[in-house]
Parts: sequence; C-alpha cells; structure tokens
Amino acid sequence: MFTQDHSAGRRLAGAAAILAVGGFALSGCFGGAPVVEPSSDAAGFDDLESATVYIKGQGTFIDPGTLDDAEGAWIGSGFLVSEDGLVMTNNHVVTGAGTLNVYIGGDQGQETRATVLGASECLDLAVIQLEGNGFPFLDWHDGDIKTGLDVYSAGYPLGAAEEFTLTRGIVSKDDFPLDTQWASLDHVIEHDARIRGGNSGGPLVDQDGALVGVNYAGDDSLDYNFAIHRDTAEEALPKLAAGESVDSIGINAKAWVSEDGTMAGVWVSSVDAGGAADAVGIEPGDLVFKLAGVSVGTDGTLADYCQVLRTQGSDGTIDLQVYRPSTDELLDGQINGDELVVTASDAFGGGPTDTGGFTTVTDDSGVLSVSAPAEWAQVDGTGFPDDAGNQWLGVSAAPNLQAFWETYEAAGLQLMGVEGAGTSAEDMLATVSQGFDGACSPVETGAPYDDGLYAGVYSEWECGTTTGAIVVSTLDSGGNNVVLILQLVSDYDKQEALPEILATFQANF
Repeated sequence: MFTQDHSAGRRLAGAAAILAVGGFALSGCFGGAPVVEPSSDAAGFDDLESATVYIKGQGTFIDPGTLDDAEGAWIGSGFLVSEDGLVMTNNHVVTGAGTLNVYIGGDQGQETRATVLGASECLDLAVIQLEGNGFPFLDWHDGDIKTGLDVYSAGYPLGAAEEFTLTRGIVSKDDFPLDTQWASLDHVIEHDARIRGGNSGGPLVDQDGALVGVNYAGDDSLDYNFAIHRDTAEEALPKLAAGESVDSIGINAKAWVSEDGTMAGVWVSSVDAGGAADAVGIEPGDLVFKLAGVSVGTDGTLADYCQVLRTQGSDGTIDLQVYRPSTDELLDGQINGDELVVTASDAFGGGPTDTGGFTTVTDDSGVLSVSAPAEWAQVDGTGFPDDAGNQWLGVSAAPNLQAFWETYEAAGLQLMGVEGAGTSAEDMLATVSQGFDGACSPVETGAPYDDGLYAGVYSEWECGTTTGAIVVSTLDSGGNNVVLILQLVSDYDKQEALPEILATFQANF
C-alpha cells in the first residue's frame, strides 16, 4: 500500500509512524509568467540550506473512506529555482491549503508570503511564488542521471521539525515508471539518501548541489526512497509557473478501494479553489468514479485517471461521474463543460463505509477536543488531580468506557492535558506507560513523534492478538503536557480511526 512520505493531507504522518500498516510512506503569476532559465549564479552544495524552504500548511480535508471534514496542519519542504522566488514542491503539500507559511532556509524569523501558481496531481508537483527578489536558488544537474550517482536529500523531516537535515546515498535505479495512490509518473528515481515525513517536495541533489529530482515518497520499513526525475520536473516547471493545467483538474487526489472491494475510485480530499474541479462542482469527500467513461482507481493507483487526462488533455471537455457519500448520490457532468447534476439518489445505501463517521468530543472545559468514531458514543469529559497537585483536563470516548478503562481488549481513547507541569515528554510517557508495560508486549518504545503541530515521543504495545495499544505524549514550549492514550481493536480502528484521531487531537490552553 502506497502512502505519501509527509504529514501533508493533515497530520497523517503521525499515524504512519506510530502504527505501521505496511507499504510506502509519504513527501496566477505576479506580472506575467516567470522566465525560468539556468544560471551560473545558482547556489552550490555549501549553500544548499539557503535555497531549501520549509512549508507549513493548514486547511480542511476529508480523508478517504470518511464522511466528516476536519481541519489540520502539516509540514513539507521545497526549493527555490529562480532568484525571483519560484519554489517547486509537491502537489500534496499545497493543494487544498487555506494558508501556507513558507520559511527560507527553515529560519522561522524569515517567513515569506507565498501564492500557489500551478499544481499537478498526476505528477505530484507544484510551483509557488514567493514575494520578493534576490533569492538563492538551485540549478539542474547537467548530464545523464545514472545508477551509482552520489545524491543527497535535503529538507525538513518529521522528528527534526524546523531543522534542516541532509542525508547521503546513491541512485539505486535511474529511470522507471511508478504508479501510486496519489501520482502516476513515467520517470522516477530510486535512491537511498533516506527521506522521512516532511521531506515531501524537497530537493534531491548531486555533490555540486544541482537538482537531480524532487523527493515525494518512501518506505521506511524497506528503506526505499523515491524522487520525481529531473526531466519531468524541469519540463513541468515553466508550465506550472504560468498557471497551466498539467495532467490535473485541481484536486488533492488519492485512489481508494473499499475494504470489501465493491467500490473504487479517486477520492477527493480537497479541491483547488478556482480550478476545473471546483468549477464543475466537485467537493471534498467526493469519489470520482469515471472519467471519459473509464472507471478509475480500481487498481488502487491513479494510473487510469492520469492516462485519461493525458489522452484528453487537461483543458479538454471530459465526461465525469462522481459519487457523493455524504448524500449517497451519483452526479454527472463534464470537466471544462457542464456542471455536475444529481442523476441518482440513494445510490449505495449510505456511502463507502459501514460506519457512522466521526464526531468531535471535548472535555467539560472545552479546552481538549478530538474527532472520535461515532460508535464510540460513551463520553466522559471530567478531569482529575495528580499526586503533584496538578489539575488535569481529560476526555475519554469508547463504545464501552468501563471496558476501555478496565481491560486491554476494548477500543477507546483518552486525551489528557495539563498546564505548566513542566514535565518532559519522556518522563510523562514513562509514567503513563506503566500499565501497558506490565500487561502487554512492547513494539516501539520512546520513539520520536512530530505531526507538525505537536512534538514529543510515543510507544506502542501489542496486548493479546487483537488489540494494539498506543500512547503519545506531547510537550509544547509553554510546559504544557498533552497525552493521548489509544486502544485499537478492529481493522477499522487501526486504518480509519487512528489517522482521524491523530489528525485532530488538540489542546487549546
């Protein structure tokens, strides 16, 4: 199963880090179209950090197979390709973002205004324009890209949030096609300059600091790392900078197949305001069934979807059929043509999941909140004092709270928070972990956690054969502790509930 290598698409990298479900883990113009030309003034390897940018995004998304939207934040990377402020990154880092905060060289004191010029879901590339001029920038690698070439991955990965990192490796496989859930590329580079969540959109460079590719995907378990080939990125750059549609209708897309295999399509997590998808009436949470009469997403990749766009042209008039789970309706229309209209109601009897969706639960004070499965209907929002005299806030949700509190065989969550305790995340995790340590088998202990908003540590246990139990302890700069305890029993708990919970838990002290 392919997933992106970053925390984009909300705070989902935390889910990939904590519970390994297998597979690959993810990474209008000012005054007219910019001219993109190589230059001898490009930054070299020693100045690589100055031309690599740190991107923070925030927006509202609907995750595949769910019905409720949730606001979240994520991080990604990018790199400057011109002195007048053109930045290349990934589509999944910017599309659907309500706000983007961009920092030059990762320096939090140098935030720069940014505007998205163009993006492509099939290429997983995007170009944004920074306000200003005279920026350091990178040039393209000159010559063939061959197996064995020394390369370096630069960016701002999770676990080292807001800090520039650089890893070294070689090109393992120099040029091959690769279809994933969120992209379809004819030219991809495999390398072992290790990347992590947050590296999405960051540069892969040679020993001179020249661009070899754009990092966009990886597999932590197998140490596979993938970059979009230089030739693809360089060819797309001037078109995207000019605002042209390149293999795109303007969505944050992911191929989706239901657990029982009866339903498939391309899931729309978010929509680019003003793009072709927005104009026809596509909404976040829609499932694109057919494009030009072709069923798409059935193999779990964007291959068929992108082949249609390349055949018809992104600016062509393309017949479209969409399923809207929130209303259980089929809609028909045309990209660059007729708007969507409802053609069938009560189409599938309730949508792509057999769950009741998610609902937001809060503690009694309203400070803590998290999105929990609707069937976890028993909720307790009371707080409690600890032995040191600190007053904790707390909210728990489960199908059966008593069973959740007393056993390790019942699903549920408990979110707790305290102001000003000043306890380190590591010490807090050790305290909260005592019950699990005595009853369950450890899978991961004291690993770094960073989802772009909260940073700290987490541990994971197996309790019997059916329950995965996870504790995440987070700590912010104000000395406020936030602790999330989870018990996950079913496949739904682990595959659907976990990402939603990690993407939405927060404490508004």
